[in-house]
Amino acid sequence: MHNNPYETYRNNTVFTATKEELTLMLYDGALKFCNQAIVALEKNDFGRTNDMMLKVQNIIREFQLTLNSRYEISTQLDLLYDYLYNRLVEANMKKDMAILTEVRDHIRSMRDTWKEAMKASRASVKTEAVRN
Repeated sequence: MHNNPYETYRNNTVFTATKEELTLMLYDGALKFCNQAIVALEKNDFGRTNDMMLKVQNIIREFQLTLNSRYEISTQLDLLYDYLYNRLVEANMKKDMAILTEVRDHIRSMRDTWKEAMKASRASVKTEAVRN
């Protein structure tokens, strides 16, 4: 059995990632699958559209299941994730490009915000390390 070097690299990346990096990877995956669903829908490939939308739905559910209820923002995020999940189901049932695009845009915004929060956190840690 041959080991695929790309697969090995990808597995190592996931296994060595921080929680923050894993969250970013999930956002990136959700965006990728949304974009693939859009392309499939444009081609009237409803089977692939469904498959890609289900992947996005699974990622959204994972976000919901891993929310830490100790933080006040978790309630708002849960509502947002629930909204996105339900919109994905609706887009899938209706094969509605507008709804799918709306969800993708929300996910992109959330991903971009997460990236900025990661940068700010790293900068804060570096500043604190310099002070000490």
